Amino acid sequence: MAPPPATTHSAVTLKINGEKHTLSVDHRTTLLDALRERLDLTGTKKGCDQGQCGACTVLLDGRRAVSCLQLAVAAEGREITTIEGMAEGDRLHPVQQAFLDLDGYQCGYCTPGQICSAVAVIEEHAAGWPSAATDDVSPEAGPPPLSAEEIRERMSGNLCRCGAYVSIVEAVARAAGNMTTEASA
Repeated sequence: MAPPPATTHSAVTLKINGEKHTLSVDHRTTLLDALRERLDLTGTKKGCDQGQCGACTVLLDGRRAVSCLQLAVAAEGREITTIEGMAEGDRLHPVQQAFLDLDGYQCGYCTPGQICSAVAVIEEHAAGWPSAATDDVSPEAGPPPLSAEEIRERMSGNLCRCGAYVSIVEAVARAAGNMTTEASA
């Protein structure tokens, strides 16, 4: 007798923006599709669907990830933060506020991914992680200044078809400064 066919669906519990969501997904379902199509969290955008543009960037355990390349079943047990989870009530996250204040968007399509990536960039920099633009990567050198060159390199995985890069870099720099000021207060 032949074994029963293997199931291609699993029940997964995803912790998204602090809330648990249990759903049955096909094993091939990407996190992006689960977010948008199953949970109506449409702030995360589908751009290239190949991990090249960054429009679908979310945070997984505080680190940025392109959700179009992440399987939903592999995200179980991880803390997922989307653009919908950035603000605290009516108070925008400092990165969101800086994007708004400095016009770090044009059409807005890439903005959710840009903001999620920027939040992670600021945290990575504060933790002392070097980038390809970092001159001295020795641990004793400490984090380099978060210059425009550093920001451009660190944000290079997020494309903006409208070309709002100058404003995006300014917004990330301002938010990093504001977050540093808040943390030391």
